[in-house]
Amino acid sequence: MTHFNASRRQLLAATLSASALSPLATLSFAAAAKPGDARFVFVILRGGLDGLSVVPAIGDPDFAAARGPLAQFASAPLKLDDTFALHPNLMQLHAIYGRGELVVLHATGLPYRDRSHFDAQQVLESGGARPYELTTGWLARALAPSGAKSLALNTAVPLVLRGPGAVDTWAPSALPDPNADLVARLGQLYADDPMLATALERARALHFGGSMSGDITGGGGRYGNFPVLAQRAAEFLAQPTGPQAAVLELGGWDTHANQANPNGALANNLRQLDTGLGALRDGLTASGTWGRTVVVVATEFGREVAVNGTLGTDHGTGGAAFVLGGAVQGGRVVADWPGLAKRNRFEGRDLKITTDLRAVLKSVLADHLRVPGSALDTAVFPGSAGSAKLAFLKA
Repeated sequence: MTHFNASRRQLLAATLSASALSPLATLSFAAAAKPGDARFVFVILRGGLDGLSVVPAIGDPDFAAARGPLAQFASAPLKLDDTFALHPNLMQLHAIYGRGELVVLHATGLPYRDRSHFDAQQVLESGGARPYELTTGWLARALAPSGAKSLALNTAVPLVLRGPGAVDTWAPSALPDPNADLVARLGQLYADDPMLATALERARALHFGGSMSGDITGGGGRYGNFPVLAQRAAEFLAQPTGPQAAVLELGGWDTHANQANPNGALANNLRQLDTGLGALRDGLTASGTWGRTVVVVATEFGREVAVNGTLGTDHGTGGAAFVLGGAVQGGRVVADWPGLAKRNRFEGRDLKITTDLRAVLKSVLADHLRVPGSALDTAVFPGSAGSAKLAFLKA
């Protein structure tokens, strides 16, 4: 009888894990945030996002000449102000901007100025000034003193969350979900085991009675996997004792060719990003959590201003980033704009960096997560004391 009980428990654990019935049933969040605490989401866009395609400087007098065919879009860019607009595929982000919940940053980047994806991503996640001078992540170091729990929506923990703190991971399974009849039979089988019955009921309620609907489905759906991860992140963060911070990733931004194709990689990735950020906002709004949430979206570097020989762009430096959330005083673009004339570019090639991305991250950590300034300048982002804070939050 003891052997049968252990086997039943193993079977249920395997079933729940393989089919991803409930992300919440499998994570303990032993060092979870307190109810009402601020929530933070960091979205890493891997591959080098072209900031001038995503946030075109349509009001810059040199924009059309500098960008050539990349200055043309399948439909009109979504105006932000007299100088900047959003790519037409970012309709939900544009609506969030209109609600005053999005700050668009331009001409921003890291102290790293070379063009290696691996090195730049290491700097982005470690918080150092040079590749591999730090081996832990800035978010892990920022959260460690408070003991707040974090979550990576991935199969592995990204560098930004590696360090002294506690972190969980969750990712959807590629295996098909069990049908409702199988789950009902399991319910009968486990009716006399309180622990298994409770776990199964939680999983059944969350999955079969959950909010996953429309085009955003467990299999990735029409818009790919990122919207699924974003919606799940909203479910985790909405829990009263859920994680305080979550990290999501979206790759595929290395657009060396055919960048302006309306059905190409960049356009499709922007649809994914827009749908995912919209799902994150909707999920957190429904739970009442959006008002105490800040989301930062960043990439490892920008791309060259000029088009290359294959109608794409090559690795650059300066680019764009986003800060959004219900706690954000948005509806504005923050940019010390250097201009796009060749004489104003970094090395004659790139959009010049005028805002240190570390200043953006430090500002959010200080004002939103209440990380002390002394720790930010030493433990979290060593050597960044000269990067002045910016104001993003509502008064």
